[in-house]
Order: sequence, then structure tokens, then C-alpha cells
Amino acid sequence: MLNFIGALIAGLIVGGLARWFYPGEIDMNWLETILLGVGGSLLAGLFSSRGHQGFHRAGCLASILGAMALIFIGRLILAG
Repeated sequence: MLNFIGALIAGLIVGGLARWFYPGEIDMNWLETILLGVGGSLLAGLFSSRGHQGFHRAGCLASILGAMALIFIGRLILAG
């Protein structure tokens, strides 16, 4: 249960930082921000574990960059 709560808190922090660093306004509620942070961490983890056996956790900076990439991809999909 503590791992789940820790993932939610980390997702909120990573998602909030990604929204703050990304240029322009991003309209999201708390749940979307948490999901953005968790998704960014997973995306960064997938890229950081390429070429290795298994899945490796990504660092904080990589997670924020992964979340920013998800914002960028989302804006491309919605604009097109």
C-alpha cells in the first residue's frame, strides 16, 4: 500500500514539474497530473532500459522529460 501511495505522490510531483517546465499553459486536473507523472516515469524507464535485460527505473530528471514528451505527443495528436 505504501508503494502505491508513494507512486501517486511521485507522479504528482513529476507531473507538476513537467507542467511547470513545459512552455505554454496546460489545463489538467490533479488526477491527470498524477497520471502524466506516472506515465512519464514509465516512458523514461522504457527508454533507459533499452538494450538491458528487464526494466530499470528512471531518475527524476528522465521522468520529467518523459512526462514533457507525453505532453508534446498529446498536443500533436489533439492538434492534428
